[in-house]
Amino acid sequence: MSASPMKLRIGNGYDIHRLVSGRPLILGGQRLDHPQGLGLDGHSDADVLVHAIMDALLGALSLGDIGRHFPPEDPRWKGADSLELLERVMELISVQGWSVINVDTVVVAERPKLKPHIEAIRAAIAGRMGLEPSQVGVKATTNEGLGPTGREEGIACHAVALLQQS
Repeated sequence: MSASPMKLRIGNGYDIHRLVSGRPLILGGQRLDHPQGLGLDGHSDADVLVHAIMDALLGALSLGDIGRHFPPEDPRWKGADSLELLERVMELISVQGWSVINVDTVVVAERPKLKPHIEAIRAAIAGRMGLEPSQVGVKATTNEGLGPTGREEGIACHAVALLQQS
């Protein structure tokens, strides 16, 4: 009798938020300084990195997107800490009988430079997901001056997540 095959699911996520004055810049739960004092605009803390991860996780299980679970018109999520929302998504995944193998992300931003912050970002995300930092990939790139991220109108993030049935 052979063992049952491992059941895997992959999901992808994407998010983009506009850079504006008067808002903090939060990426991966870390408050960063933008050279022009800009932050990301959104109903919650507008953490595009964590939002993309949540969408990848939810998408892997066909559970919709973060707007379905944390609608922007709901005042409960006004100014919400995205890492706390990520914890809620992780609980939902666990209840469904799945666990995360790894996530991998690419943040697209001209500034600020993220390299000095990558390890702290990985550790913060991993800690909230109950993972090892080695299971959380965070990379950064620019858009070479092209498009809305290249013109520094916003910051975007792409994410993929691999889940296995527990």
